[in-house]
Amino acid sequence: MTSTKPSEQDPAPRPKRRRFSPEYKLRIVAEYDAAPTGDKGAILRRERLYHSHIIEWRQARDAGALERLTDHRTSPARPKKHPAEAENDKLRRQVERLEKELAKNRAAVEVLGKAVALLESVSDSAD
Repeated sequence: MTSTKPSEQDPAPRPKRRRFSPEYKLRIVAEYDAAPTGDKGAILRRERLYHSHIIEWRQARDAGALERLTDHRTSPARPKKHPAEAENDKLRRQVERLEKELAKNRAAVEVLGKAVALLESVSDSAD
C-alpha cells in the first residue's frame, strides 16, 4: 500500500523575488534609451525585464524621485517602530474604540432611564 502523505520536501523550492537597486534601474533605463530601436528587445531579454519596468522606472527618473525607484513591495523590510511607540499606538486605538463604545452605552442607558420613567408615570396615573 502506498502512502498518501505529501513528501516532506518540496521538489521545486519557491523562486525568490528579484530586487533592483536604484542605480541598476537608472543604468538600464539609460542603456535602453540609448539603444537603437532593434536592440531594445535584446536588452529586455538579456536582463529578463518587461517593457513596463522601463516605463515605470523612466517615469520615476523623470519625476526626479530616486527613492521612488526602489520597489517597496520587494525592498528590505521597512524600519520598524520602537516597541514602546507601537504599544502606544495600539493603546490609543483601543482607547478610541472604548470611548465610542462608552458613548453608545451611555446613550442606551439614558434611553432606558427615560423609558422607565415614562412607564412609572403611566402606571402611577393609571392607579
